[in-house]
Amino acid sequence: MQIATYLDLDRYPLHQPDNRRTLEVAASCRVALEQTGMFTLTGLMRSSAVLAAVGQIKPLMAAKSFTHHRSHNIYFESHMEGVTEDHLALAQRETVNHTLCADQMPDTIICQIYEWQPLADFLAAVLGKSCLYAMSDPLARANVMSYHHGEALNWHFARSEFTVTLLIQALDAGGEFQYRSGLRTDSDPNLDGVARLLRGEDSEVKTLQLTPGTLNVFRGKNTAHRVSTTVGERERMVAVFSYFERPGVNFSVEERLGFYGRTS
Repeated sequence: MQIATYLDLDRYPLHQPDNRRTLEVAASCRVALEQTGMFTLTGLMRSSAVLAAVGQIKPLMAAKSFTHHRSHNIYFESHMEGVTEDHLALAQRETVNHTLCADQMPDTIICQIYEWQPLADFLAAVLGKSCLYAMSDPLARANVMSYHHGEALNWHFARSEFTVTLLIQALDAGGEFQYRSGLRTDSDPNLDGVARLLRGEDSEVKTLQLTPGTLNVFRGKNTAHRVSTTVGERERMVAVFSYFERPGVNFSVEERLGFYGRTS
């Protein structure tokens, strides 16, 4: 099985859902998700596969990626009823990264891992979903995002219930994944709490140290998170996998233009 050359299926036998080890890993992930809002599978991707994936992605990134430069507030909302535009919670922040889309890397290791159904099935089991499907959108289904020196993904709340990432290249300094769990709820934006976070006064902010080959899944809808400003010549590269509870999900034309600068 070719996927076994990419993923450590001895440590994580995801293709065997009833395997004792798989059940133990799933149970541990559920506990971590309940307690921290996220879980990780450290070393899911073999180190040799990480190096091979970087070798595939780097030239494609240099030749084909879209530079996404956006000013936004933490909510990605241009207006919130009853909130003045000068409220710190609505302060504009800069995000800059470079994105490679699934249609630009169809035969890569990253896309083969994304399309491996046992991975989606394992995530569904941990997240309490009856089933998860790979996204249909040819651009958005799997992306690799790169951050160069001085670039960052600024504080924001995700629009989706959960986010799945796979780090393939880390940095010597900076580019840390930082998060603050449960900062808002679906009914309360917690403007004052967000303002404290943006002032650097929130003591509950945590930094997650990830190593290449680590899969991370977190509930980002109500968890503020960011990638801090990168430092040095080595770029940070992370794959982002999109799964949904129903088949056939696609981005709108506006979303494609906003994230990728093209519609097809």
